[in-house]
Order: sequence, then C-alpha cells, then structure tokens
Amino acid sequence: MKIGLRVQPILLLPFPNFRITNPSNFPNFCFCAPPKTQTQALGLLHCRSMATVKERIELTETERKIFDRLLGSLRHFGLSNQLRVAGGWVRDKLLGKECYDIDIALDNMMGSEFVEKVREYLLSTGEEVQGVAVIPCNPEQSKHLETARMRLFDTWIDFVNLRCEEYSDNSRIPAMQKFGTAEEDAYRRDLTINSMFYNINTDSVEDLTKRGIADLKSGRIVTPLPPKDTFLDDPLRVLRAIRFGARFGFVLDEELKKAASCDEVKDALAAKISRERIGVEIDLMISGNQPVKAMTYICDLLLFWIVFSLPPKFEPAKSECCDRLCISYLDATWNLVQLIGGSTFNDEQRRLSLYAALFLPFRKTIYKDNKAKKICIVSYIFRESLKRKASDAETVINVYSALDKFLSLIPFLASNGDIQLTEVDWGRGLDDVPHTSKLRVLTGFLLREIKDFWRVALLLSTLLYPTDVDCTQDFLKQHFQLDKRKDLFKTVEGAVIQLGLEKVWDVKPLVNGKDIMNVLQLKTGGPLVREWQQKLLAWQLANPLGTVEECIDWMRQAHSKRFKTE
Repeated sequence: MKIGLRVQPILLLPFPNFRITNPSNFPNFCFCAPPKTQTQALGLLHCRSMATVKERIELTETERKIFDRLLGSLRHFGLSNQLRVAGGWVRDKLLGKECYDIDIALDNMMGSEFVEKVREYLLSTGEEVQGVAVIPCNPEQSKHLETARMRLFDTWIDFVNLRCEEYSDNSRIPAMQKFGTAEEDAYRRDLTINSMFYNINTDSVEDLTKRGIADLKSGRIVTPLPPKDTFLDDPLRVLRAIRFGARFGFVLDEELKKAASCDEVKDALAAKISRERIGVEIDLMISGNQPVKAMTYICDLLLFWIVFSLPPKFEPAKSECCDRLCISYLDATWNLVQLIGGSTFNDEQRRLSLYAALFLPFRKTIYKDNKAKKICIVSYIFRESLKRKASDAETVINVYSALDKFLSLIPFLASNGDIQLTEVDWGRGLDDVPHTSKLRVLTGFLLREIKDFWRVALLLSTLLYPTDVDCTQDFLKQHFQLDKRKDLFKTVEGAVIQLGLEKVWDVKPLVNGKDIMNVLQLKTGGPLVREWQQKLLAWQLANPLGTVEECIDWMRQAHSKRFKTE
C-alpha cells in the first residue's frame, strides 16, 4: 500500500520545524507536490491511503431481516417496485464499515404509500409495527422530498421516491418534480461516492454515474453534475462535501472548490439553508475524526464567516486574520488532546473543548441584544448562527469565565507547594482562610463553578499560559511547544487531584441556611445568609475533615469576633 505524504519545509502549526530530510526512511510513502494552501499543509501529517473497496456488499443479520420484510411486502401485494438502498449506507458498506442509516429509494411510488403497504403486510403476518412517521418536503429550505419513516427490528428506515426535477430560469427550487429513473436520481445526488445504489431485488450494487466506485477507490470528492449546479440545487452540499472529504481523508476536486467559494453559492448557503441544518453539519464535523481539516476547508473556501455569522455590531472588532487564528487554536487543542490522551475527556467534553478552542479569540467580544444587554458573541454564534442547544453556549461561556481564574492559579498549582498563594482572592473575602489553605479553597470554588468541565478549562488555560504572550501576532508565527503544555496540564491536573478536589462539586455543605439563621438569630434569609454560606464553604474547603459541630463553632466565634469589631 502506498500512502501519499506531502513534504515541504513549511510552517505547520503546531510543529513548524518538522522536516523529512531522508525520504528513503519512509518506504511506504509516496511524496507528492508541495502544498500551496493551509488545507494542503494540513495534509502533511495526514496519511491518505487508497481506499479498499469491497467487491460486493455483505449484509448483517438485521439488514437481511429488514430487506426480507420489504421484499415480502412486494410479493404480498403483487408490486413490481425496485427497492434500492441509496447513498451513505452503500458507500460505508463498500468500505467495510457498519452503517445504521438506511434510506430506501422507490422507483414508482411515494414513500408514505409504500410504508403503509409494509405496515399492512407486517400486521397480516402478526408482526409488530414499531413506528411510522412522515416528514413533509420544504423546498424553500432545499428539502425537496417527502420522507416516510418506519422502524423495523429497532432500526429506523427512510423511504423516498426516485426524483427528477425541472427548474425555472430564475430559481433553484424545483418548478416540477416527477418520478425519475435510478440514473436520473443518481446524478441529482450530492457526491459520486454517495450516488450508488444497492438494489435489494437483485442483491447488486448499481454505480449509475460510472464514477462512484472509482472515486471511492481513488479517494476523491466529486459531484455527479457540474459542482455549481449541484450546490445551487442544495447549498448545504458544500458543507457535506467538506465533511466527507475530512472524514475519509479524500481530496476535494478543484472544480468543486472553485464552485464552493464562488459568491453565488456562498450567497445561496447564507440565504437558502436553515441555520439548524448548517449547525447539524458543523456539529458532525466537530464531533468527527478530522475537525481541524474540516474547519480549515471552510476557511480556505472563504466560508468561515458565512457559517459562523456574526451580529452587525460588536466590540472589539475582529482582526483581519481572525478566522486563521480560530483554526490555529482548534488545531493546537486537537493535538494537545491527542497528546494528553483521549480517555481524559468524554465525548461531550471533547466536543465542547473544540468549540471553545475554535471561538477562543471571541471570548471577550461583546454585542448588545434587543434589550441592550451585553452578551458574549459566542452565545450568538451558538444560538443564532448554528442554532445549537442553549446548554452548549452556556458551557463554553462558563469555560471562558474560568480561564482567567485558572491562569492565576497555574503558577501555584504547578509549583508543588513551593510558592504560597497570598494575593489572589477573586473578591471572595477570604481573610479568615489561612494562607496554607488558600490554594485549596480557591481551586475548590473554581471547580464547583465549572464542575465536570474543569479539565476543559485547564486544557485551554495551558494554551494561554503565560498570559503575557501577544497571541494575536505571535500565535501564527510560533509553535505551541505542545509537549511542554501537555506536561503543564498533567502537573496541574495532578495537583488538583492531590488536593483531594476531584468531584468537589458533589460535596454538600456541612451547614444549611436554617442553621446559619439560628446562629445569627435571623427570622428571614437574605444577603447576610448568602455571605455566610460562602464563608462556611470556604472553611469546609480549608478543613476537609471538619465536622458539622466544628463548622458551627467556628461560625459562632467568627460572628462574635465580627460583631465586637463592628
């Protein structure tokens, strides 16, 4: 097997000094043309092999049962339909990968009509019908087909009709749709590698564009029709092309890249596609196996500000190369996660750490909403540009809020106790806390604020440490020295664990509000109770083995001392 590796003495974050001086040491690599763009540069360390494509599709037991029921429905009603599995399932099965996303294309019947036939057939045999749904078409959002869904053997199956469309001169919304042939439908697909069918009736793969299998083997992302026409038909296909190119390590066709970055396609992507659909594609990229490559494609194709749209007014203004800075932070974070070890973070922590890294240059950028309230612009990107769930925005912004606090603690946590924490307070009024306990108290408060995402905040803090580095200028010119940052992460993580603060957010206060009111002889709660709750929590963090009685005794003494002073 020959593996393509581009080699050129170029700046490649985070390893700008990486060189291959003796290609003979790499007998399994074929050396290609030098890179011209950052996208190509990212391919330097990405080994793309010629894909191994199976000669025929091997069905699982569940897939065989599903297809048997569908064929049984045809026989039961005397139907002549050809049933074809379309798109990604065929691609993945040919690559030897499992896929649970089964889309059935029908040649002369609507999906909803066929699903009803299958339901009747299953009932006639005494089998359970697990679920049926119909999703209507929405041409204005480039969803041209009605989709019927049915659950068989705990697997959701989508049913659509083969399509052939006619367009008016001034619109890419179909003026008329009719049943098409399998070949017509194949050419209407987004990519050649997604245009193949598996004919259930004949148990065979149909490559009707004559390019699907070839492009799958050679690792190319190509559209069946001219790319501009394909993208204007459904502009979301630009992002799908990027996602599949990154996911499989395939090369984007040059004509495809030109079409994707042209103004007409960019305008259509911004105006025609719902933000929800864009957000889903971006989330799949960030959660995928090559998020940096995917985001770099978006940047290279001049789509970054189309996808991550910003409000009209915000401050401070973004820098000229802000998109590249976003990619650099993402790249460094991705590589640092690999160095630290993927098991350190669960899937959700990894996903949101990459979002937080991507938008890190905007962590202090503010815009005003309709009520003139100042809000972090990252919240706008999540809620408006990508239409992601509110909790994603809240978690990332909470991580940002923790960064400065972590940065102030890192020198002390990394010193192995050689430096005493004295000046850092964060306005919590910790005068009663001994200097020897102050580090544990402040770190405990920080972890209680951010909970399970404290390692994500630490991860990003290590990239920003020390704080006197001018990232906006030096960041793109200097590498991160990620090995040192990995060591810093591990050292601080170990210090937090050594302090006994793992899961400290689950520790319940020893003293509740009612106890505080009794000691203070208050009839109602209020700011004073909240103030003492913080003081008592600080005492508890400083005295992890302390009892309820000791905590209350300390409170009485501190209150009495305070009362006499006042």
